[in-house]
Amino acid sequence: MGSETRTITVNRKAYHDYTIGDTYEAGIVLQGSEIKSIRAGHVNLKDAYARVEKDELWLMNCHIAQYDAASYHGHEPDRPRKLLLHRKEVLELAALTQQKSLTLIPVRLYIKGGIAKVALAVGRGKKLYDKRESIAKRDEERELDRVMKERRR
Repeated sequence: MGSETRTITVNRKAYHDYTIGDTYEAGIVLQGSEIKSIRAGHVNLKDAYARVEKDELWLMNCHIAQYDAASYHGHEPDRPRKLLLHRKEVLELAALTQQKSLTLIPVRLYIKGGIAKVALAVGRGKKLYDKRESIAKRDEERELDRVMKERRR
């Protein structure tokens, strides 16, 4: 097992809906059929979030499709999954989410050294005008790049 990292999925909606802050790497407690489905790329993080309950971190609304080759004892696709972080980090995240009204959003799911990991980001929800501003800025940069390319020709 090498230490190579293979990205399975990225939550692009998170970058649109939230202002992203610090990120944390967490392990995920999975069943056998879930890891096989993840390796096949059948994961959706679109509406997923993380929550601290009783000093434990849980990944909610993460859809991992059922693995076809699994027996009838397969996994439930939308079940809450426990995330593995150091207790100090969990308590820090709990304090952040309670006091400053921040949200824990999974931004990337990947396999590192044969183990499934999730990158959790601390984010603050964007208002509608912030989203419009981000889109306008991106379009402006795109237009500027296009003009610069034309001038170089």
